Amino acid sequence: MTLLSPGWLLLLVPLAGLVALYAVVQRRRGRYAVRFTNLDLLDKVAPEQPGRRRHIPAAAFCATLALLVVGFARPTTDVQVPRERATVVVAFDISASMEATDVSPSRFTAAQRAALDFVDRLPARFNAGLVPFSGSATVAVAPTTDRDVLRSAISGLTTGEGTAIGEAVVAARDAVRDLDERAEQDPPPAHIVLLSDGTNTAGRSVAEAAREVAGDAIPVSTIAYGTEDGVVEMPNGTTLEVPADGPALEGLAADTGGDYHEAASGEELQQVYEDIGSSVGHRTEEREIWQWFVAAGLLTALATAATSLLWFSRLP
Repeated sequence: MTLLSPGWLLLLVPLAGLVALYAVVQRRRGRYAVRFTNLDLLDKVAPEQPGRRRHIPAAAFCATLALLVVGFARPTTDVQVPRERATVVVAFDISASMEATDVSPSRFTAAQRAALDFVDRLPARFNAGLVPFSGSATVAVAPTTDRDVLRSAISGLTTGEGTAIGEAVVAARDAVRDLDERAEQDPPPAHIVLLSDGTNTAGRSVAEAAREVAGDAIPVSTIAYGTEDGVVEMPNGTTLEVPADGPALEGLAADTGGDYHEAASGEELQQVYEDIGSSVGHRTEEREIWQWFVAAGLLTALATAATSLLWFSRLP
């Protein structure tokens, strides 16, 4: 247990002084009783002595103050919080070829809309991440349940040069492995959703990435955007043919146990997360427990009042 505001503990100093003063007063009362030598008369004057129980209300009162002081110091403790480990990573192709308009309004915009729709339909308890890729691949959003962060990242994507599909698959797999401390030895149920036009031009091959990820039992569902007739306009005014490579994406899905779609919508991808399964893990969080001490203080205050009324017919 740790304290966020330990300065409040200084109030225990005057409380300790109060306890010491009470002990001194009780010792003096004992001396006065000894001076009253006629014990038979004392027994008739005060036939029922409270004995040691007379100290209980005082002790309860001091305990009340001590508990309230500790509560003000804001104690915290580490608790194990359940965490859903099921994870989906969206790998998004941001290569220049995705600007082709053979898919309306463009491959890029269609994929972007589908990704946002997919994220909206994803169960809130699932972790979701984003790996955009062009000539290289990076984890833009580590798996999280914060959908606002994910949507913002998808909406802010812009295109670049090159298409590293194999690197994107491996980066997405690594994002799953980094989910939590258990992920290396106890991998969470996971799925990679890759949106691309399918032409790999950089990094490791699609087949190599498929073999590597297949060993981790992480299915890769692929969504192909584009046709064989796709073209993009170059900055110099010329056009460049960018035919989509659906067979490459279909092979990636088949080799990893995923599904293959063409220009799929978020609704069509619903089966991806319906089949993903569930695994609940735990994470450690620091939580304030001052409420426990305040509640205990109130209970001891109640005990103080109850015992004082019961035994002495008065409040302390």
